Amino acid sequence: MDNNREQDKQLNNDSSAKVGAKYTPTLLRFFRKIWFNIWQGNPPGPILLLFGLVVALIMSVPIIYVIWRSLFAGVDRWMRLLDGRIPQLLWNTFSLTAAVTVCAIAIGVSLAWIVIRTDLPGRKMWQWVLALPLVIPPYVGAVTYIIVFGPSGWARNIWRDTPWLVNTFGDYPLNIYSFWGVFFVLTMFTYPYVFLIASASLRKMNRNFEEVARSQGMSTARIFWKVNLPFLRPAIGAGAILISLYVLSDFGAIAMLRYVTFTAAIYFQRASFDTASASVLSLVLILLTVVILWIEARTRKKNKYYQTTNTYREPDILSLGKWKSLAVFYVGVVFVLSIVLPVAVLVYWSMIGIGMGALDERFFGFAWNSIKVSGFAAILCMLLAMPIIYLKSRYPSFISSGIDKLSYAGYALPGVIVGLGMIFIFNNHIPALYNTFYMIALAFVVRFLPQAMQAGEASLSLVSPRIDEAARSLGYPPWKVMFKVILPSIMPGVLAGGALVFVSSIKELPATLMLRPPGFDTLAVRVYFEATEAIYHLAAPAALLIILVSILPLRYLLKKY
Repeated sequence: MDNNREQDKQLNNDSSAKVGAKYTPTLLRFFRKIWFNIWQGNPPGPILLLFGLVVALIMSVPIIYVIWRSLFAGVDRWMRLLDGRIPQLLWNTFSLTAAVTVCAIAIGVSLAWIVIRTDLPGRKMWQWVLALPLVIPPYVGAVTYIIVFGPSGWARNIWRDTPWLVNTFGDYPLNIYSFWGVFFVLTMFTYPYVFLIASASLRKMNRNFEEVARSQGMSTARIFWKVNLPFLRPAIGAGAILISLYVLSDFGAIAMLRYVTFTAAIYFQRASFDTASASVLSLVLILLTVVILWIEARTRKKNKYYQTTNTYREPDILSLGKWKSLAVFYVGVVFVLSIVLPVAVLVYWSMIGIGMGALDERFFGFAWNSIKVSGFAAILCMLLAMPIIYLKSRYPSFISSGIDKLSYAGYALPGVIVGLGMIFIFNNHIPALYNTFYMIALAFVVRFLPQAMQAGEASLSLVSPRIDEAARSLGYPPWKVMFKVILPSIMPGVLAGGALVFVSSIKELPATLMLRPPGFDTLAVRVYFEATEAIYHLAAPAALLIILVSILPLRYLLKKY
């Protein structure tokens, strides 16, 4: 009896095994088919995919951590901030962002129109010169305007020493430490975003549309509003989003001019060790950034303008006539305020500083720290950008698209939020790297990796996929094709992206301030502290060096646009 039961049990086990063996290959084939469909029949190798996933995780973890921390900050802290700080910060941030964006668009578009479409004397020179404010970080510009227009500045001294000014207008009227001071400084150093992109669009505009409008009796002014401006809307939108995100993320100029927005509030909350409140404010700022990006995406989707004619003709150069003197004056004033005045002030104080021994071992130590951390970040970005752009280009799917979007997460957010996320992660989970320059470099990677990706992607788009196929036919796995075959072909673009990251890292202030280990100061940090203490002969040489180094990416931008 027992033997019969054992035999029945064995038969059941054998039949179950046969059924399992029958269905297991079917299940594997099912998942294999889904996997191939995801990648359109061409899945990447596991090493390449794993590398891309790890990079995307690194890019998104600091922001996810900040959001997670803010959600558990406590109801009391949320209510206290909502009742007091947040409404005022929202007004300060929104009003400043809107004012700077509108004014910078007006200046950028008008300058682009005058320089590209009219017979302005020295047109070619102005195309390059008016883009130069991009190389001056706004916090450096703030330093120069404090020196000139501040309470102890040159303008106040001239005003005080001129009796008729005092008798006619009273006390010195300018207050650089105000909304209008911050608004002016940020506008002067952000308008080139619109100027560059609008200039590129104006150069590509087809003359045929204008001639049709002119044949209908429209004046030049009416043609601008009815014909040119609609074609410029995508360029204006792109410039507006860049300016808005920059104003949202700026800390240096805002802190130096004693105006409080979300970035300054987050930094000072962190400095007082109230990280929970800092994370709450960070979440609100993240939501503001997302709202701006959503509005821009919706606007771009609804407003699309195409030049459908196949007979392209370059636009006419219009004669300024009696308006030439006024146009030259307008362009000259913007140039003096945004370039000549700041650079002249820095050169003046740098000469004083050099005469007083500012270029000492201490200064070169700051310069070396800047080069070391920025160079390390640039190398990391060049290495990490490759698998992401290669996956997106050669293996399109929702997975590679998701990896690409996650890699942009840190780029759209202020440095203070990225810095706060890095503090949470390293302090709690990776203490061995806490208070080291490696943490600063990783924060730079999170912030500026998309710059390396954009430059590399532009070069990769020129390389035929058939080169990859030839290498794969010789038995190379995807990751080896990427490094052995593709990388040498796109090296100029990769190096250009690395140069952009290097210069952006040298200028980055808030993340460096938050993450620097004790005794580790960079040029940007010293400019901030020396200028705050009004030690201008020490701040000016460091600021001037940052500007000189920043000319490198300007050449890249001018070639691109």
